[in-house]
Amino acid sequence: MASFVLSYVMKQKGQVGAAAHRGSSVEFGIAHGLVNGAGVDECISEAQKEFWRLNALSGDPRSEKEKGAIPDFVRVGLAELLPYGKPSSTQGKIEYKVEDLSVPIIGYYDFVWEDRKVLIDLKTSHALPSKISNKHARQVALYIAATGGDFDGRLTYVTPKKCATYRLENIKEHVNALTKIALTIQRFLSLSQDPEVLASYVVPDRDSFYFNDVDVNQAAFKLWGI
Repeated sequence: MASFVLSYVMKQKGQVGAAAHRGSSVEFGIAHGLVNGAGVDECISEAQKEFWRLNALSGDPRSEKEKGAIPDFVRVGLAELLPYGKPSSTQGKIEYKVEDLSVPIIGYYDFVWEDRKVLIDLKTSHALPSKISNKHARQVALYIAATGGDFDGRLTYVTPKKCATYRLENIKEHVNALTKIALTIQRFLSLSQDPEVLASYVVPDRDSFYFNDVDVNQAAFKLWGI
């Protein structure tokens, strides 16, 4: 909660790391292949160019490692998704309105195949998970709910060596959880219009990975003094 307050209430956000840029770049390269029918080498080249565009000013020491892994990520992910054919849309914006929530929940799905009624979100990781995480399940469940509920939601997890695609179950349950979270955040924000007052209700754990960024960690110390 302290990380949320620091980032979205106090507007103190850290830099996006090389791993996140790698994920975006791999998705960019794979989308290029699926949409344009490009070969794998061209897709890798596009992904690498996108990585350096996103990561050019980053001082993240993991940049070289992530750059080196991009070709394998693209090869594995493209091979997994090519059988679906050309997607009807990519990076589509959705809005989901919740009763009693003052703003819609906004998201962007990765790939949709209208003819197959399939929606896939792509995740890259150096380790392959054995199941869908709760946060990813809620994310894709939101997309399904916002698009009318008639799509088959899936998550494709890609590593440099292998990948797995899991079908999302219990969509209503995950949407309900997301709704409760959103309403809880709204109740918290309604406690005060003063960001300093809201910050006084939470305490950061600066050892958490949420505060790994040096600037964010320092901003947390400056705000809370611990």
